[in-house]
Amino acid sequence: MFPSPSVGYAVGNWGTIIKTTNGGTNWTVLSSGTGMGFLSVYFPDPDTGYVVGISGTILKTTNGGTNWTILSSGTTNILYSIYFTDAYTGYVSGALGTILKTTNGGVNWTTLSIGTTKYLYSVHFTDANTGYVAGEGGTILKTTNGGTNWTTLSSGTTTFLRSVAFTDANTGYVAGDYGIIIKTTNCGTNWSPLSTGTTNDFCSIDFPDASTGYALGSDNFTGYGSITKTTNGGTNWVTLPIGTAIPILAIYFTDTNTGYGVGWSGIILQTTNGGTNWTSLSNGITQRLRSVYFTDADTGYSVGDWGTILKTTNGGTTWNDVLSSNTITYWNSVFFTDANTGYVAGLGLIIRTTNGGTSWDTVFSGIANWLGSVYFTDANTGYVVGDGGIILKTTNGGTTWIVLSNGTTNLWSSVFFTDANTGYVVGYNTINSHEMIIKTTNGGTNWDTLSNGTKGSLFSVYFTDANTGYVAGDSGTILKTTNGGTNWTALSSGTTKDLYSVFFPDANTGYAVGSSGTIIKTTNGGANWAVLSSGTQKDLSSVYFTDALTGYTVGAGGTILATIDGGGLVGVNENKPVSNRLKLYPNPTFSDLSVKTVEKGNLFLFDFNGVLLLQREITEPTTTIDINTLPCGIYLVKLVSLKNVQVGKFIKQ
Repeated sequence: MFPSPSVGYAVGNWGTIIKTTNGGTNWTVLSSGTGMGFLSVYFPDPDTGYVVGISGTILKTTNGGTNWTILSSGTTNILYSIYFTDAYTGYVSGALGTILKTTNGGVNWTTLSIGTTKYLYSVHFTDANTGYVAGEGGTILKTTNGGTNWTTLSSGTTTFLRSVAFTDANTGYVAGDYGIIIKTTNCGTNWSPLSTGTTNDFCSIDFPDASTGYALGSDNFTGYGSITKTTNGGTNWVTLPIGTAIPILAIYFTDTNTGYGVGWSGIILQTTNGGTNWTSLSNGITQRLRSVYFTDADTGYSVGDWGTILKTTNGGTTWNDVLSSNTITYWNSVFFTDANTGYVAGLGLIIRTTNGGTSWDTVFSGIANWLGSVYFTDANTGYVVGDGGIILKTTNGGTTWIVLSNGTTNLWSSVFFTDANTGYVVGYNTINSHEMIIKTTNGGTNWDTLSNGTKGSLFSVYFTDANTGYVAGDSGTILKTTNGGTNWTALSSGTTKDLYSVFFPDANTGYAVGSSGTIIKTTNGGANWAVLSSGTQKDLSSVYFTDALTGYTVGAGGTILATIDGGGLVGVNENKPVSNRLKLYPNPTFSDLSVKTVEKGNLFLFDFNGVLLLQREITEPTTTIDINTLPCGIYLVKLVSLKNVQVGKFIKQ
């Protein structure tokens, strides 16, 4: 949504709100104060804006996004779309026939009676009284008295209708699934289907003038993003090349030539020539990162959705995208056998690099299986596991792979070998919902099922020696064996969150990460676990330590977190905030950093090498620091007061 040609806003999952003030060249992450998913944004003027989303969430800003207030909507239904007819009067449409109206700028919202429980995905008004709502099952509703009464219009389709736009009081368009675009020229009395030449699912439509319109969405078979254009009021449509496979979810044009599309994984596209060419605008890595691996203290890799492969050569201070492929492939696991040779497994593919990520070759393809984990016992011998019970093995460095028989169709999530012959695979039995652990003692020729006596899903396995191993799973599950898997004991993890990854840098100290930003730590071989503060609510997919103190975890929304002190202090009050920790937010951040403290003092900002970058006196409970000019990386903050010294870390993205 662009309230002016240069100022624009986009919203998304995990409370994400971003803003540009220079036509999309740069984007700043705004603090929404919530982790809810947002689905629509509308600004009646450059300063006043509203955001709606899941669980009935409505937020409002009156200062261009600097601060946001949560409004009471009176519903917990999902809210999909918002539209204002003037500074005070606005409408919201949502799930189960929800339509809300405010006449006082969001202070109060009234639920309107419309006589349907259909999901309503889009709302649009042509004047103060006349409005349209489109939704599930070909639903189109119309009001001519500001929402007091609604009439069901005949759309001529039962397809889900996702977006509505009018170019004048009479002429409007509605776009939906399977390439459906319908048009009216008489205020909705009649609707005619247009020939779009595609079966793509459209989720957004926008007309910058009476003749020129754009519809966007994704191919309903491959998921690839698409944008379709008309220059004659919908009579003809052409599909435009956009240079990405990522689905595009919303589109907005500031004039006939300049437009923006946003979609999955934080992608932002811009055109300045009416859609002929599209440029991807950088707003940081926001793809879900699913695995992290370091070859030494400085060099590491993280892989994730839409073909993302990141590399750092300075201990996580900066990360570079070494495979910006924008493919539909989801990379799930990364493993390196030496400084140069590494493997990545994903959706039906295994790729390999022999030059530290500079180039990658496909070494396995041709199946549709989800491949979840890769592990090598030496430079030549490696294993990959995935769904459908698949276990693959190579003995020549990935050149060829064979399928190992294990007699199951389980969804295998993780593989780990303690020596050249002995390995473990964990996952989920899709037939009886049992957690599954299998073991081989002859390099995968035979596999034995180990009994663990639990139900659910297991996501990660790690062994500290030949006999002692740990498995992490859903609902806070952590299992431990001390006899090579013969017996497993369920440990008390202190959380009910799903745990996706477990890692032990030594025999006693271990970490597990999971949903909603969960990080737990043990210092006594799993007997006790402490919940650590991660500073995020985003799911964390993978954890890796390069030494006893230095570790990394990655996850949803491009999250990369690092610790240089073993995850923080652990003791008798390990679930409570540590008193000498500064509250820094948002973290990670793109531009401004807020420092919250109850004490006055002097604040010092250091880079990861200890170089002092900034010194400032703190006199207020909350201080905002402009870090726009800092390069991406990890930074340390120290506040020295009369009574205390507080420290904190943040990541600049």
